[in-house]
Amino acid sequence: MKRLEWIVAIVAMTSVVGCTDMTPQQQGTMSGAAIGAAGGAGIAAISGGNAWTGAAIGGVAGGVAGNIRGGRQQ
Repeated sequence: MKRLEWIVAIVAMTSVVGCTDMTPQQQGTMSGAAIGAAGGAGIAAISGGNAWTGAAIGGVAGGVAGNIRGGRQQ
């Protein structure tokens, strides 16, 4: 179990450090895709659908919305 905790910690730190030099539009795209994927998977799982399909659709929709919103904040 300790090994899994270390892997999760390293991935989390890498993702945080990797986002520091991104433009606001890129950050919006990433955030929107992550939130959309989580929401899509959750809604699909609750409604009895395929969580992977829901995550894919939600991720694409969230990424597009985040890209548009992030581009307007400049």
